[in-house]
Amino acid sequence: MKIRTFLYTLWQGIRNMFKNGWYSLASVATISACLFLLSMFYSIVANMQHILYTVEEGVSVTVFFNEDVTDAQVDAFGQELLRRPEVRDVDYNSDDEIWASFGPTYFGEDYQQGFPENPLKGEHNYEVFLTSVSLQDQLVSWLETRPEVRLVRYSEFTASTLSGFNLMLVYVSGAIILILLAVSIFLISNTVRVGISVRSEEISIMKYIGATDFFVRAPFVLEGIIIGLIGALIPLYLIHYLYDYVLTLITTRFQMLSTMLSFLTLQEVFNVLIPVSIGIGVGMGLLGSYITVRKYLKV
Repeated sequence: MKIRTFLYTLWQGIRNMFKNGWYSLASVATISACLFLLSMFYSIVANMQHILYTVEEGVSVTVFFNEDVTDAQVDAFGQELLRRPEVRDVDYNSDDEIWASFGPTYFGEDYQQGFPENPLKGEHNYEVFLTSVSLQDQLVSWLETRPEVRLVRYSEFTASTLSGFNLMLVYVSGAIILILLAVSIFLISNTVRVGISVRSEEISIMKYIGATDFFVRAPFVLEGIIIGLIGALIPLYLIHYLYDYVLTLITTRFQMLSTMLSFLTLQEVFNVLIPVSIGIGVGMGLLGSYITVRKYLKV
């Protein structure tokens, strides 16, 4: 009996959608337009945050040691650094590695002939990469209190600029997304209200002959879910095509830009967009139908 009721409700929802074609089309168009803007904005913001994160990964703090510090103390200090919450990774640069990198650049391939011993002895260091540039000041303050450390080299301007820009991006993107969601809910609610008000007489007749609230509401709710699902799939297809086209264009015609900046892949973007878009689309259709039809159930 329950299966028959469900199938009947589903059929009525589909039938109502086609029966009220203009209303259904307007609802689908409204949801699609809103989700297209949200999806496009998310794709841009997600890539900007990814680029910022990639740049942040290259920001490091270099730690130099006092002359009397032993190799064992340096190794122990490196292990302690890795346990710090601000630290993502640590690279050790020995005296010989630094000289082998520095020497040929400034003195040519025969750089060792003019120097009987390594002139950079004692310049061994740790290059510390952060989990977030916003934590740089916290780490530097701790490093400067350590007796083993002679010098801490870092870029305060780079860290503060990246941290400030990242924070601004979060606030601006959050505000715009909330505005787009509010506009979307308002438009969809009005569209659903217009469509259901046309059938207010039909709802009243069903109530007068003894139909339960669930029996009256269910077809409209299912109709809203179907409309929301269709409205979510259309912008997903459009964004998929558009994002793939732009990504291909950048990698083929603007190779220098693609080597300088790191963009999210299509799969990485759609791993978030698919569940979010479908969830918002179906949720809007469901809530819009449920809330609006409740008004006409009071007969």
